[in-house]
Amino acid sequence: MTPELIARFTAIVGKENAVTDKALLETYLVEPRGLYSGHTPLALRPGSTAEVSAIMKLAAETQTPVVPQGGNTGLVGAQQPDRSGNQVILSLARLDRIRSINPQGKVVLVEAGVVLKTLRQKAEEAGCLFPLSLGSEGTARIGGNLSSNAGGTAVLSYGNARELCLGLEVVLPDGRVLDDLRSVKKDNSGYDLKALFIGAEGTLGVITAAVCRLFPLPRGKAVAYAGIRSPAEALRLFAFAQDRAGTMLTGFELISRLGMQFSLAYSRQGREPLPQPYPWYVLLEISSPCLQEEVKETMEAILSRALENGIAGDAVVAASKAHEQAFWQLREEISLAQKLGGGSIKHDISVPVAAIPDFLVEADRIVEEMIPGARIVAFGHMGDGNLHYNVSQPVGADKEMFLARWQEVNHRVHTLVMRYGGAFSAEHGIGQMKRSELLAFKSPVAVDLMRGIKKLLDPQGIMNPGKIL
Repeated sequence: MTPELIARFTAIVGKENAVTDKALLETYLVEPRGLYSGHTPLALRPGSTAEVSAIMKLAAETQTPVVPQGGNTGLVGAQQPDRSGNQVILSLARLDRIRSINPQGKVVLVEAGVVLKTLRQKAEEAGCLFPLSLGSEGTARIGGNLSSNAGGTAVLSYGNARELCLGLEVVLPDGRVLDDLRSVKKDNSGYDLKALFIGAEGTLGVITAAVCRLFPLPRGKAVAYAGIRSPAEALRLFAFAQDRAGTMLTGFELISRLGMQFSLAYSRQGREPLPQPYPWYVLLEISSPCLQEEVKETMEAILSRALENGIAGDAVVAASKAHEQAFWQLREEISLAQKLGGGSIKHDISVPVAAIPDFLVEADRIVEEMIPGARIVAFGHMGDGNLHYNVSQPVGADKEMFLARWQEVNHRVHTLVMRYGGAFSAEHGIGQMKRSELLAFKSPVAVDLMRGIKKLLDPQGIMNPGKIL
C-alpha cells in the first residue's frame, strides 16, 4: 500500500484515529487463541457512519481490501487480515453510542462499537434486560456479535443474536448506506435484508448500528448445580426442567468432570460445587419477571424430583448473587483453563438435543481411536444442542504434534455431527478456520447461492476477503 493511499484513508478519520505504529497495530493482528495473525500498514478508527461510508467508497475506488473488526474476540480468524500487508483494518470501536433506549417499547438503538457488557448494564439501568451473554462480553462489541450471530448462554429462552435484532444500518462495499433501522416485530415488506448481514462475518458489508430487542428485567432468579452420572441423565433432567419451568428455564449447561477439574485448577477462588465429585454436572438457571419466591419454588421442585427419581445424585442452589456468579464463572472459564493442559483441539458444534448422549459416546470412541489418551472436555449449552467438544492433548504428549492433527480430528468429528443432522459451526462462525469444512458439508446449491450473494454485493471482493468462502 502506497504512502499516498495511506494518507488518503487517514484524511477521512484524522491522524489521531489512523493507527500506523507497528507496536500499536499488534493488538489488532492476533486473535484470542493465537491461531491466526496477519499484517497491515493501517488500522482506521472511524467515529461515524459517514466516515465508514467514505472509507468504503475510497476502498472501492482503489480496490483496497477492508477487514472490519469489533472487539477482536472472534475464535475463527474472521477479524484478522491476511499476511500480504495490503488489507486495511476498519475498527468499529469508536462507534460506541447508544443512540436511544425505549423501555416501554422494549427496543434499543445501538452503534456497532458498543461493548456488550455496557449495553447489558445500560439496559438494566433502564429497567430492561438485553439477554445476550458471553464469556467475552467485557470486550466483545455488538457489531461483532451480530456479524457472527453470537449465541451465548441464554439462547435457550431468548434466541441468538439474529433473533434479538429488529433492524440494521449497514455500509455496503461500494460505500452506500442501507438504512433498515426498523423497530417493529412484524415486517413482511419484501426480503429480510438484515438477515443477510447477521452471521456474514463482515464479508457483505459493515454493520454500523442496530435496533435490538429488550425484555423485562427478571425479578427472580435461581442458579443451581446438579451432579449426574451421564449425559443421558442430563437429558432426562432437561425434559423435566423444561416441562416444569417452561420459558423460565434460561440456562441449562452440561459440564464434564474433566472440564470442572480444569476450571477449578484455573480459578484461584473456584470451589467444588458439590461435596462429592460427579462424572457430569448440569448448571441450571431459572429467571422470571415473577417474584423470587416463585422462581425458588420452581427450582426446588425440579431438583427434588431429580433427586427422588435418581436422575441427580446431589444438587445445590446458589445462596446469593456472589454465589450465582461463582457458579457461572466455573462454567465460563473452562476454555481458558484448558490451556493449563497444553494443546486443545476445539469443536463448536450442535446436534439435536435428544441425540447428545449418543453423539458423545460415538465421538469419544472416534477420538480415542485417533489419539489414544486424549482428554475430552465436553461442555456447553445442552438446552439448545450446542456443545463445545474440546480435545486436550494426552498427558506428556508433544503439543505441536498434537495440534498438527487439528483439521484431521475436526473433520472426523464434524462428519459425525452431520450424520446426526447437526451443524459443524454452532455459534463461532466460519472465518478462516472452517472454510474447507463449509465446502465439504454444505450442499453445492447452498454454496452457489452464497457465492452469488457475495458477488452481487461485493463484486470486487474487497469486503473481508478470504473469510467464509
